[in-house]
Amino acid sequence: MAADPRIRASDEDRDRTVSLLREHHAAGRLTAEEFNERIDKAYEAKTVGELDELLTDLPGIDLYRLPDAALPRYRAPRPGAGSLVQASGGLARQQGRFSPAWIAAWGSWLSVSLLCFVAWVVAGASGFPRPVWVAGPLGAILLGRWIAGGGPGGHRPG
Repeated sequence: MAADPRIRASDEDRDRTVSLLREHHAAGRLTAEEFNERIDKAYEAKTVGELDELLTDLPGIDLYRLPDAALPRYRAPRPGAGSLVQASGGLARQQGRFSPAWIAAWGSWLSVSLLCFVAWVVAGASGFPRPVWVAGPLGAILLGRWIAGGGPGGHRPG
């Protein structure tokens, strides 16, 4: 409830009320007719008190619920899972040097390198090929991590 129900409602107040009504309708607390009726009243409401009246018989809910802390954020690989896991005839997940993360890392390096070389060629391509200063060190770092068996982000998988 608002401190003073006579305060004029803003568009944001109306939108928040409509969002709450939408959540209650999705949860099955309001029929389609009740939902439509309350939506109309919410958009016609002049004060915060009128908006509060539309929600008085409904439980309070938080539209900005954070994920449950008990949910696992990382799923460990199953024991015995090799570098290629086949599920229902297709490749489900790849690990190691040909994982999707490595393919994305090498693709990014190639894209940036090509972009630099194209820009150098368009600018006249005179003298020392300056894109080597970008492609060389980045490629060397990426290649070193790839050979060492670490992940593209610097961590070891598993």
